[in-house]
Amino acid sequence: MTPGSNIPLSVTRVTVDVTAPVRLDVSGLLLTADGKVRSDDDFVFYNQPSAPGVTHRAASGATPDAIVVDTAAVPAGIDKIVVTASPDAQGATFAGTEPTATVRGADDSAVIATFTPPRLNTETALVVVELYRRNGAWKLRAVGQGYANGLAGIATDFGVSVDEPSAPAPAPTPVAPAVAPAVAAPVVPPVPAAPPVVPGKINLDKGRVSLRKNETVSLVKGGQPLTRSVKMGLGWEPAWNGRAIDLDASVIAYGPDRNMIDACYFGRLQILNGVIQHSGDNLTGEGSGDDETITVHMGGLPPEVTGLVFTVSSFNGQKFTEVAKAYCRLLDAQTGEELVRFDLTGAEAQTGVLMCKFIRQYSGEWEMTALGDFVKAKTVRDLVKPAAQAL
Repeated sequence: MTPGSNIPLSVTRVTVDVTAPVRLDVSGLLLTADGKVRSDDDFVFYNQPSAPGVTHRAASGATPDAIVVDTAAVPAGIDKIVVTASPDAQGATFAGTEPTATVRGADDSAVIATFTPPRLNTETALVVVELYRRNGAWKLRAVGQGYANGLAGIATDFGVSVDEPSAPAPAPTPVAPAVAPAVAAPVVPPVPAAPPVVPGKINLDKGRVSLRKNETVSLVKGGQPLTRSVKMGLGWEPAWNGRAIDLDASVIAYGPDRNMIDACYFGRLQILNGVIQHSGDNLTGEGSGDDETITVHMGGLPPEVTGLVFTVSSFNGQKFTEVAKAYCRLLDAQTGEELVRFDLTGAEAQTGVLMCKFIRQYSGEWEMTALGDFVKAKTVRDLVKPAAQAL
């Protein structure tokens, strides 16, 4: 599954386990229609292992932490069960870790679905999947929403009371001695301020964002998802030996099951009824600025499109080790303001590169992740499979 995709549940009882190279704590929350728990009793975890229809299964040996849901026993007032995960080690993040959720039939252990969220960074907790009612039936949705303030941040968002650590008792006031000592008492250094909370995903509020490989920016500004038109500019310079190089920029649109919906490139300049448009082919890479641009009307993307992968391929087979200064940058199509930039600082002897991807989140916003993954490809057709695997 990919973020935002959903499938119907074919069985009444399911187990959701989440595995990773590190030990994880997995928990579940029972939510009403307003997205909140009814009380703290609806928070199921290792210290409170059961609620109506939802049970926590503790890790044992090679068996990971899991949440077991009996949808027939879930109270009528509960619309959704959210499954979360966080690293067991204090202060650990998901950076460099790829957690995978596996949903199985609780009675026969048959795999129903698997989901690995997109690459994570500073997140210390994650909403992995959710089970929800729709027209009297239960469905499963892949989420992959990260939090930087741990499981407590998730619990608070969903209405669970989280006890704040009690303040230390004040130190007793020293009593002045009757006779002043010959040596002054040492000055006690001030207690250093607590370190600031690490922020969550970067957004567009502070101006242009420069990404490095595998970094992600949320396409949100002023608390609102980006819905206006944007341009993805892709640029490069001719080969180091001065020969012209014909690179082709493209974008491939995918559905929730990583199925290709359409592709926009020099041979197909408009797709999705004009929602995505290509500027046309640059055969040499000469000239300053963007060599090819792809305009995306964000607010017009149909709901079945959940992922976009922007790619560049070498039509004549020249390798990217012969290309200078390849980059991509996201622009506001109306103002020309540069919003996000990714400079490809290294190259491999391949003929295609996945520059970046857009992923639609379950909340409706889009996230852009820098990829920089080199593949063997000369045409859009060659890129369809590796781009799908990058989602």
